[in-house]
Amino acid sequence: MSEKSQYIEKAKAKIDQWNAEIHKMKAKVDEAEADSKIEYQKQLDEMRAKRDEAEEKLKEMRAASDDAWADMKSGFDKAWDSISGAFDSAMSRFK
Repeated sequence: MSEKSQYIEKAKAKIDQWNAEIHKMKAKVDEAEADSKIEYQKQLDEMRAKRDEAEEKLKEMRAASDDAWADMKSGFDKAWDSISGAFDSAMSRFK
């Protein structure tokens, strides 16, 4: 498996993990009292937006040629770190 393929698989696994977290948080939103529900929904929406952003970056990576992959990897790493941090921050507010 190429480095690009491994990288894409790792990113996909993280997005799958985020999807599971979003599913758990959705259950909390559904159970929350009205006042809490608004705040939880806001955090859930933020988590979904960050997940969608990560999925878009992953699509770009998949579409990149092997030559462009090396150039894109550095930029993707920076974007991924930012997205991941924002997702984790939103998720931590649920706990």
